[in-house]
Amino acid sequence: MSRATLHNRQDSLDRALQLFWQKGFHATSLKDLEKALDMRPGSIYAAFGSKDGLFQEALEHYAHKTTVELERTLNKHHGSPLLGLAAYLRLLGGIRDQESPSRACMLVKSLLELGEREHAALHKVEMMLAGIEAYFINCFTESQRIGELDGRLDPVRLGRRLQAEVMGLRAFAQRDVDSAAVHDLAEDMALSLEALLIDNADSLNNTDDIIKMS
Repeated sequence: MSRATLHNRQDSLDRALQLFWQKGFHATSLKDLEKALDMRPGSIYAAFGSKDGLFQEALEHYAHKTTVELERTLNKHHGSPLLGLAAYLRLLGGIRDQESPSRACMLVKSLLELGEREHAALHKVEMMLAGIEAYFINCFTESQRIGELDGRLDPVRLGRRLQAEVMGLRAFAQRDVDSAAVHDLAEDMALSLEALLIDNADSLNNTDDIIKMS
């Protein structure tokens, strides 16, 4: 695939992603896609196979961009996965300050919208969410390996809790609330992660909801 063709495909995926993210899979018509991508139906089908194929590729594009953003944030905190995750939460706290089709996670929106008729796409969403969860779990596991996280804590439960908190934060940002309220909530979540640092042992011992291995 030539560089120009690859660029055009990425541009089409960006446009499709914006549309699907804003309107959802079912509400996005082929006419909408034709207009957004500036492509005829035959060209869309030739490039992506079908509307469903385009949607699934847009999902992959979204998941990749999300992972890149997460990794970029973590890399700024070399040697401390916990501080990197806390920084990521603070970054999400500015979600109402950003221009985006939707403040909700596209994967979560798709999870709630898709049904058995879209089994392949729904399965892909489930796998992508599981991948993000695994990424968080690996961060907590690495934190234990380097000694910044208490070994008695369960990285699997911590990873799942973090994913649930991220989903909840983005859902909260969908409400008619001030940006400051979202920032404050993200800050509270970030501080709860930082309290898990071994250096903050006093805070850890005084936390009632420590997640310990069963």
